[in-house]
Amino acid sequence: MSGAADERDRIRAAMDRILTGRPERSNGALTIVALAIEAGVPRNALTQRHLDLKNEFYAKVKERGQPTDAETRLRKQVVRLKELREKDKAELEQLRADVAGLVRVVNQLTLENRQLREHLSTPNPVVRVFPVQHMPPEPG
Repeated sequence: MSGAADERDRIRAAMDRILTGRPERSNGALTIVALAIEAGVPRNALTQRHLDLKNEFYAKVKERGQPTDAETRLRKQVVRLKELREKDKAELEQLRADVAGLVRVVNQLTLENRQLREHLSTPNPVVRVFPVQHMPPEPG
């Protein structure tokens, strides 16, 4: 038997084992990688030499009505990423609001500082010293 024919036979047998849930060498995932491992062939045998078998495998997987393992994994990742995006969006909105508030405070302090400097630059400025408020020590 030629090498290519033997390879095709091994791929078909591996396809049957995976699709019936009886993998011997692979984890049984519905992926080309698992099929290649199960058949004992390099992955490029399916992606370059035997495209018809790769397409047949995917067609049979699709017929089952079940998403592939890769699709399931990607769908879970999409959900997780959407949740993270929403969380980041909320955090970004809060940070933008904080920045706007901080800009207002800086502008107010700058104005007050300018007024104090102008007052101190006048002849005989009156300076009032306010009592210092002591902060209680932080627990910890």
